Amino acid sequence: MIEVTELTKRFGRVTAVDGLTFTVRPGRVTGFLGPNGSGKSTTLRAILGLEAPDRGTALVGGLPYRDLRHPLHQVGALLDAGAVHPGRSARAHLMALAVAGRVGRRRVGEVLEQVGLGQVADQRAGGFSLGMRQRLGIAAALLGDPPVVMFDEPVNGLDPEGIRWVRQLMKSLAAEGRTVLVSSHLMSEMALTADHLVVIGRGRLIADTGVKAFLAEHGTGQVQVRSPARGSLAGVLREHGAGVEYQGSQELLVTGLTVDRIGDLAARNGLPVHELAARQASLEDVFMNLTRDSVEYQGMCDGN
Repeated sequence: MIEVTELTKRFGRVTAVDGLTFTVRPGRVTGFLGPNGSGKSTTLRAILGLEAPDRGTALVGGLPYRDLRHPLHQVGALLDAGAVHPGRSARAHLMALAVAGRVGRRRVGEVLEQVGLGQVADQRAGGFSLGMRQRLGIAAALLGDPPVVMFDEPVNGLDPEGIRWVRQLMKSLAAEGRTVLVSSHLMSEMALTADHLVVIGRGRLIADTGVKAFLAEHGTGQVQVRSPARGSLAGVLREHGAGVEYQGSQELLVTGLTVDRIGDLAARNGLPVHELAARQASLEDVFMNLTRDSVEYQGMCDGN
């Protein structure tokens, strides 16, 4: 189990993590979400003893990382897939970690096969693709067969087959009763993988709940509308309190009004409608709406 309590970390005048408290429990995949600059990486580094908190604690199995007697056997982590000497082979990289962490050499071969690198185990890591380096990083995290695993953006650089494999791996690790914490920007993947969510923004906790509960609590009903008179229709809908987002050439995404109400307003104003369909808000939609005020950098997009 991972326990973060009142964790605070400052860098000069910048507060990266601000009184953050949450618990990652075994037996489920916990998605750790937040916009860029939200404090996710700092929190992960604090859990692994790579950052010293200014206040609060980050514990693994009830202890700070520095107090773990056999850390490789207790927690595995992938934070940076590029943290491999390019001149070493995949096998040599894992063997060095195994010797340092008191892990049997047979385990090196086992994890190489588990992540699909058995056939390239003796090739230099410097020639690996990003996806292959990700697999090697996952192998390193699993090397000590730890009960707690942490992954930061584990599907970066992976093809669809690799992404599916990571998804199944996360679920299988949780099914074995392990504590699994996964940080990712891919909301569609988190929707398929995570059982529980911890969402932060500007270093503070926004949500700590199950995926279904998160969508039910923060999601708003949406209606997909297609009309050749969408500009006029958008104006009418906004006059009646709707939120309207332009999509495509004739489409609108409407919140705050039901399908029936939108149809009635269109008919009353003589505006043609070619499609009206209720749509469940996605995890990405809810996340973007909930963290809108926590985004560090925002681009502009054309609403015409």
